[in-house]
Amino acid sequence: MFMDEFFLLETETARNLYKIAGNKPVFDYHCHLSPAQIAQNINLIDLTDAWLSGDHYKWRMMRAFGIDEKYITGKTDSYEKFLAWTRTVENLIGNPLYHWTHLELQRYFGIYEPLTEESASSIWEKAKTLLQQTQLSVKGIFEKFNIYAVGTTDDPVDALEYHKAIAEGTAAIGKIATKVIPSFRPDKALELNNTGFKEYIDELSRASGITIKNNDDLLAALEKRMDFFIAHGCRSSDHGLEYVPFTITDAGRVERTFKQALAGKKVSPQDADAYKTQILISLANLYARKNIAMQLHFSVIRNANTNMLKSAGPNTGFDAVNDCMLAKNLAALLDHIEAGSDGLPKTILYSLNPKDYYPIVTIMGGFQGMNIKGKMQFGCAWWFCDHRDGMEEHLRILANLGMLPSFIGMLTDSRSFLSYPRHEYFRRILCNLIGNWVEKGEYPNDQKRLEKIVCDISFENVKEYFG
Repeated sequence: MFMDEFFLLETETARNLYKIAGNKPVFDYHCHLSPAQIAQNINLIDLTDAWLSGDHYKWRMMRAFGIDEKYITGKTDSYEKFLAWTRTVENLIGNPLYHWTHLELQRYFGIYEPLTEESASSIWEKAKTLLQQTQLSVKGIFEKFNIYAVGTTDDPVDALEYHKAIAEGTAAIGKIATKVIPSFRPDKALELNNTGFKEYIDELSRASGITIKNNDDLLAALEKRMDFFIAHGCRSSDHGLEYVPFTITDAGRVERTFKQALAGKKVSPQDADAYKTQILISLANLYARKNIAMQLHFSVIRNANTNMLKSAGPNTGFDAVNDCMLAKNLAALLDHIEAGSDGLPKTILYSLNPKDYYPIVTIMGGFQGMNIKGKMQFGCAWWFCDHRDGMEEHLRILANLGMLPSFIGMLTDSRSFLSYPRHEYFRRILCNLIGNWVEKGEYPNDQKRLEKIVCDISFENVKEYFG
């Protein structure tokens, strides 16, 4: 049967495990949901608003199918955009977007028929009606999917007013059980060749109350903002890197580089890397001192198509996998952080390129310890890798080279309130993989032990990891 209750669960053991793991709460510790929309307890307007308003995964596939850009990022009629997506969906055999689309139709709207041009009209109308109901407001969605916590992605200059209102129960959403936690993402303070760097530093000065004239001022300002984030529940930082930088030079040269950027001048790639390296090491030691987990996302090429960047802007579907050299820089960066006065914080490493998986897991193994279960984490299959094959490859390599039962599991990395079935997708794949190992005689059929493993990976480990 098409995507029935046994979807992706090939064995009896897998089905039994999923009955347990599938009911665990969701801790979506890294996402791009809008704190303002959460606070306002919005209802999505229709399926175009829900699916196509900011989902570059879908936009890429629509372009691949030859859909005109006006139906993707243009201002065309919502239903016409939905029909364009429908025509795309019908051809997504083997693509995770096909599964995600239909899981969302099933779990949110009770629609079990495939989305086709023939069914599009009735599906559109039913979903549009249901989206206006209280049960599919943000609060209703959080309750329906048992969302324990979400970790949003926030700039150090953010006032966090929506997080404060949500926590106090004074926002429109009222009192909610779900924890909405800010994450500290200081990327703009590291990318000193980006347009607007000086203006950003000025903004950081205003937010922190510290006049930033040198590197020490910058770190003091970032630490002050970090403390502000922690006071509002922050448990993790996040860094989006095209590659892992590692260039060590004298402090004076790094200082000159920073001042050159503040003056609006371009700096050399080598000097930029030296600056990033020093700031990353300093921030990581602060994270360790303050018990903040550090997330590093890398091996990505941003905005590969310059023409489309100019017309559509960033985060619109023109990024790609990077094949940069990783192992030597990553090992050296972690080693220098570890050698600092506060050592290496809890760290989660994500790569967009599967070729990095063996280096990551083996390098991680050299920095485990401190009586922390899974201190170093191999972040879940990310972005272009979060399909069935990608998740299985990630889990197999972690099991082969590391400690799978210590893994902190799945996240959505999503801007969509309809993306929570991706946790179900992951849990089904996890239970199926372990179930197959058991039924092949590779691990004992110890139900109690197996249930603990899948429940820990699905929820308990991440709850413990972030405290």
